[in-house]
Amino acid sequence: MDRRETAALLAYIGRLDPRTIRTDQGEARDQLAQWHELLADVPMATPHGWDVRVAAREHIRVSPYQILPADVARPWEAYRRDRLQRHTDPTPAADPDDQAAWAAELVSTRRAVASGNAEPAHHRQITGGRVSPDLEERLRQIGSCVPPEARTALAPYRPTRAAREAAIAQGRPDALSVRCEWCHARVGEPCRRRRVGPDGNARGSAPRATPHPGRFDLAAARQTPRTAIA
Repeated sequence: MDRRETAALLAYIGRLDPRTIRTDQGEARDQLAQWHELLADVPMATPHGWDVRVAAREHIRVSPYQILPADVARPWEAYRRDRLQRHTDPTPAADPDDQAAWAAELVSTRRAVASGNAEPAHHRQITGGRVSPDLEERLRQIGSCVPPEARTALAPYRPTRAAREAAIAQGRPDALSVRCEWCHARVGEPCRRRRVGPDGNARGSAPRATPHPGRFDLAAARQTPRTAIA
């Protein structure tokens, strides 16, 4: 803020909290000099959400203490930190071999974001684009985005999923496609082995390598033609 903006801020604060008003000309001049010295790097407002009057009004609204320059500077520093934390440096347009120009563009972009003159740049989501028609056709042909070789290599590390895939491939019912009525495991979750103590309370609930027999019967009763799971 320049001196005129600082004076306008003090006038605005004076309307909300008369305790800050200085009637003596010398005191008013000293107050303006002090506030301008401490808040010279704080803008009056930015295009993206910062307004120094809002920060001052919020302090006066919730605090019983007379406002100080620090009560305006703290929200501004928090605003800057928040924007930089949400910012991801986009690739500069400068020549990567020109290190000085590359670094200067990065610094310029960060300063614009921190000062509120530009919005933070976020990573573009990988799923934001359209799927290639060739890829869609390929997935329809093979039925899964996981290659068969990778599926075979992963089988020892995910036995439950491998058992489901084997059952579906052989036309047998997929037990995990239904809720287990015995241990109440939800759809897609493995059955659990319940250990009951002498007092009748459960002492453990370890996952079972195979579903409960009743779950197989329920899946068989509800079996419908299905495609291989991904």
